[in-house]
Amino acid sequence: MTNSPTRFRTVARFAIGGAALASLAACGGRDRPEADLAAAQITTIGVNSYLWRAALETVSFAPLLQADSAGGVIVTDWYANPQNPGERVKLTVSILDQDLRADALRVAASRQTAQGGAWVDAPVQAATVQKLEDIILTKARELRRQAVTG
Repeated sequence: MTNSPTRFRTVARFAIGGAALASLAACGGRDRPEADLAAAQITTIGVNSYLWRAALETVSFAPLLQADSAGGVIVTDWYANPQNPGERVKLTVSILDQDLRADALRVAASRQTAQGGAWVDAPVQAATVQKLEDIILTKARELRRQAVTG
């Protein structure tokens, strides 16, 4: 057995080269991991951005208690109009979808009136909530138009 160290090196090179080729072959095959599309689509805002911005703008007259863009919830603190200090309102806006649609928006309102030095719950007219939803939707559509036309 002449050249035993040379032959050993040659075998070792083939073994290492074969292992490298085998590992590279797996990279190009069908066993390739697929991209995680959910992770690729993660944004800092989980709801329709036009509805979100329009809702924030619409309720900006009242102090905010909570604004969760991932969950799509905006809650205001009680707000009393200076021209009618005996009445106050509190709003909750929920954005339910990433699409700009009327059914992707819900507004809930609470109203209280001052009676005998205490705040007492009072009914909110359904038209009031509907009007707020219409204002938000109109603003959201306008924001989208502005973004599209540049």
